[in-house]
Amino acid sequence: MHNHQEQLTQELFDRKLIDKSQFDAVQDYRKLKIFSLHNELKLLLYGSVLAISSGIGILIYQNIDSIGHTILLALILMATIGCFYFCNKNAKGFHKQEVSFDNPILDYLLLAAQLLTCVFFGYLQYQYKVFGTFNNLATLVPTAIGFYCAYYFDNKSILSLSITGLAAAVGLTVSPQALLNNETIATDFLCYTSIILGFALIVWSQYSKRIGLKTHFTFLYLTFALHLIALACLSQLVETYWPIFTIILGSTCYLFYKFSYQEKAVSLFVFTCLYGYIGCNILLGRLLSLIDLGELVSLFFMIIPGYFIGSIVLFIKVIKDFNKKIAHDSTR
Repeated sequence: MHNHQEQLTQELFDRKLIDKSQFDAVQDYRKLKIFSLHNELKLLLYGSVLAISSGIGILIYQNIDSIGHTILLALILMATIGCFYFCNKNAKGFHKQEVSFDNPILDYLLLAAQLLTCVFFGYLQYQYKVFGTFNNLATLVPTAIGFYCAYYFDNKSILSLSITGLAAAVGLTVSPQALLNNETIATDFLCYTSIILGFALIVWSQYSKRIGLKTHFTFLYLTFALHLIALACLSQLVETYWPIFTIILGSTCYLFYKFSYQEKAVSLFVFTCLYGYIGCNILLGRLLSLIDLGELVSLFFMIIPGYFIGSIVLFIKVIKDFNKKIAHDSTR
């Protein structure tokens, strides 16, 4: 890793992108061997928030009979209000551009407040049925609160939770068991809903970008949109109306190919290529199922290893080309 960094620095100097004094300053800084604990501390803070949320859930489960529902709900509500109070007291107010707390711990306090909000409304609906038979409202209400907090406090973690909550409210949920059983999108209706929601996120992200509203949220919206649309289309490529979803998937891959360059996002590019590759293989499988290979079966199985090896090599090449293109555009 150290040698790689040295090579990159030397390359920048050779291309005259940095001068001699800057090159020496970078070298002197690296000799200090300073180790940043930033990521480690963030990981510990995330773990602390999750541990507190999980602890509250365990407390409710183990002491529900002795403490009582009303007292538990009151305690959760008080903790939630307290977290929001401290966050609001130290917030800089709403701004269309990116802002942040002066103390990064408040970001995790806000995350805890949002998680407690979800726990509160979920518990309230489960125990007292305050929304009647409309269980989705128990998801939509904290989701709406989450979107407000994400924009007011400028928090991407809250925005991720809110988008997930919005998807859950329309019935899109994923569990490890569902993934293993290929039941990510169980019905045609949910498939269509997933595609509509994905395109809605794209439209909103582009509109927000046009008016300059939290443009740094664009990547997050596009990431969710890509997964929603692509997974829904892939699940339908083995169904009756596969030609329609082939067109949608192809159009989506082309669209996100453009977005990945606009946002300079490697992950968008990688997943776009991956979903397009999977879709092409599904269509190839459908085509081969219509052809009687006969004596060519043995030849077909001989070609398969070379096909996958070639695919891997090509995949690595296009990723490297993408990185070079992005790096070249960034230095202009």
